[in-house]
Amino acid sequence: MTRIDAKFAALADAGRKAFVAYVMAGDPDYETSLEIVKGLPGAGVDVIELGLPFTDPMADGPTIQLAGQRALAAGQTLAKTLDLVRAFRAGDDTTPIVLMGYFNPISSYGVDRFLTDAGEAGIDGLIVVDLPPEEDEELCIPAQAAGLNFIRLATPTTDDRRLPKVMQNTSGFVYYVSITGITGAANASATDVGPEVARIRAAGGLPVIVGFGIKTPEAARDIARVADGAVVGSAIVEKIGARRSPAEVLEFVRGLAEGAHSA
Repeated sequence: MTRIDAKFAALADAGRKAFVAYVMAGDPDYETSLEIVKGLPGAGVDVIELGLPFTDPMADGPTIQLAGQRALAAGQTLAKTLDLVRAFRAGDDTTPIVLMGYFNPISSYGVDRFLTDAGEAGIDGLIVVDLPPEEDEELCIPAQAAGLNFIRLATPTTDDRRLPKVMQNTSGFVYYVSITGITGAANASATDVGPEVARIRAAGGLPVIVGFGIKTPEAARDIARVADGAVVGSAIVEKIGARRSPAEVLEFVRGLAEGAHSA
């Protein structure tokens, strides 16, 4: 059982919804990023999604793209991202960390080497947005063999014919992208999300976490009521991009977490 599996089992036993926070590794610089990441569990975050900076992030909106550019300009690499996870794990061995990004940096690093180093560093799961199920042999299956969860995205356009393919090697949880398009766009609607969550949950039996378009504690609460939890990324990254202090960022995160946990 991975830390992700254990976390969702514990949340289910407690009748609580998950709050997942996304931040870009190394944004705006390594030390500030590490301080923020270390503070996330204390701010109420159940699962940390750690973005892997990449030069061509095709699925990301302007906020996340700028975060990646800031991180890359400050010298962040995949190796330094693993270092950041190791530094976090020195003080926290329980909070799950999901690395989210694109396949190119992993491929360049070397898949086998990456899986060994990621597991050793303390990463629990992967979301690789540009690897469809048809390419599971590239990373998904080796990752699961290495003890990492491989988390898939489902979207409003994932129909009943496509859904079984998406679910076949998914583990940990499913990330439901509530809005078609790039990150940070529009607002998620609980009315629209509820039936989709039920459909996806029925197809795979995994927790369904909803992200994209959640910007306030109230929205996090409303989405968490119809799902197994809520993810917030762009709204947090905007605070980091505005050069808010780590304490201010974490206070904002705390409000979002309280919203999700009140569902």
